[in-house]
Amino acid sequence: MSKPVKEVISGDYQRRYADINAACVISVVGLDAISTNRLRGELTARKIRLQVVNNSLVRRALGDCPLGPLASALQGPCALVTGGDSIIDVAKTLVALKKTYAKIELKIGMVEGDPELLDVEQMAKLKSRVEMLGEAAMMILSPGRRLAGCISSPGGKIAGCVRAIIDKAEKAAAPAGEPAAA
Repeated sequence: MSKPVKEVISGDYQRRYADINAACVISVVGLDAISTNRLRGELTARKIRLQVVNNSLVRRALGDCPLGPLASALQGPCALVTGGDSIIDVAKTLVALKKTYAKIELKIGMVEGDPELLDVEQMAKLKSRVEMLGEAAMMILSPGRRLAGCISSPGGKIAGCVRAIIDKAEKAAAPAGEPAAA
């Protein structure tokens, strides 16, 4: 590959991945063309992008970008997987697709600009942003629900006692031959 071609490809990588701070690295070597096309279609349906990259050009392009630590760890045939709602969801999708496409090799990934690299299987076990927000909301609401239960419980007991007194008074006030109104 000539130097101008390498510069063009490296510039394309730099433009494409400059603002991305999370990605997974996989290898699709061993998949035939039909399987690769199906895999790309399934990923595209989930708004996930897969791009086979040249390691040396990616290292050069992403040295100063948020994906720099990931680029420096690329070894062998690699494809960068980005997109989706979160990189955790992408990792979970890749692990699920590994069952269908057994020849996919799941390598490493980077979560939200964290320089620590994780195996894709480890990333899939983490909680996604949506799951963490839901858990935080549950923790915030739980004491409020308990407090509301503590406040409403004695009130309910008092209301039940008042209702029993009213029913007893209605039965006493009703004539002997007529049933009391409910």
